[in-house]
Amino acid sequence: MQSLRKLFKIGHGPSSSHTMGPGFAATYVKQKHPKATHYVVTLYNSLALTGKGHLTDAIIEATLAPKPVTFKFNVDIKLHPNYFVFEVYDADNLIDTVSVRSIGGGDILYDNEENHIETVYPHQSFDDIKAYCLSNNISLYDYVKAFEGPSIDVFLSEIWNQLQKTVEKGLVTEGVLPGDLKVQRKAKTLIDRAKATETEAQKQNRLVSAYAFAASEENGSGGIIVTTPTCGASGVLPAVLYYMRHHQSITDQKIIESLAVAGIIGNIIKTNATISGAVGGCQAEVGSACSMTAAAHAYLSDLELEQIEYAAEIAMEHHLGLTCDPIDGYVQIPCIERNAVAGIRAINASSLAGFLSDTRKISFDMIVHTMYQTGLDMHPKYKETAEAGMAYFYKQKK
Repeated sequence: MQSLRKLFKIGHGPSSSHTMGPGFAATYVKQKHPKATHYVVTLYNSLALTGKGHLTDAIIEATLAPKPVTFKFNVDIKLHPNYFVFEVYDADNLIDTVSVRSIGGGDILYDNEENHIETVYPHQSFDDIKAYCLSNNISLYDYVKAFEGPSIDVFLSEIWNQLQKTVEKGLVTEGVLPGDLKVQRKAKTLIDRAKATETEAQKQNRLVSAYAFAASEENGSGGIIVTTPTCGASGVLPAVLYYMRHHQSITDQKIIESLAVAGIIGNIIKTNATISGAVGGCQAEVGSACSMTAAAHAYLSDLELEQIEYAAEIAMEHHLGLTCDPIDGYVQIPCIERNAVAGIRAINASSLAGFLSDTRKISFDMIVHTMYQTGLDMHPKYKETAEAGMAYFYKQKK
């Protein structure tokens, strides 16, 4: 598996696969051909159908500026769901063609270019990682440090600082999110109402929801976020970690350790399945984020290794089959609410795992494979195309 530095990325929203990935590819093409006069970029499938809502064309155009870019949009189900091609011109001469797949979380693969994929972990499954931890009597956090080195704490501290900044900015920002939907920001309203709740359970739910809305609304506005593991699911993990740090007296060091635990869960999903909504539906994005967050919460609750695994498994199991149907292609409806619900569900999954782990029948590895197969079987129109589900009926209503 790759380093957690390849999983957690700091950058602009609203979409890791539709915005970050294409932005990285455009930078590569621009640096490779500094004398290019203009470009033709063809976006395929999910990128073609929801690219404008995700600002795909905008990030590519801005990156390649001041050289002009012509866009084409195409659907070809034989190609990867997030496929795009740069045609590079010098005057009237086509000098290069660069084909790219955006595979989720901001990661990209080139068809005919060198892909630098460096692995730091010798294991790919939770079963193998668990066996290693048990045989060496170490925690999942110790496992991460063993292969990433002590500097991983510095990196995770930077990630934690940005997660907090994203939440805090979202909590005080009001107004309407960019785009045709005119979605009103709700984080500040939620945090104000949370202060007036009577029971601790109500307060927890409303605070976690407010923090998830805050981070997700920052993402939906193109603000600075962290892929956890994607932009579209970037509100789940920060919501719960922010709540635990600021309302449950958890130390920053313990939070950093829990980020390492969450990262291992995300890495396993990314390696053995997918974290791309265009490939696996929203179960691959919000479902993965919920699994990561449940594992982190379980670690913060001092649960054992088996219980941490169970928490991650429960969280993913109850997102199986979740479609990705963003209205008009924006990462706003239903994405933002799903982040809030998943944050609460992650805490519940961790709680269940605390007293039911000795009865479980399903491993985390099994649920990851199940999610991936479910995603492959899902009809393509339910995977980030804005052609089905709520996106379809909303369009019909208009």
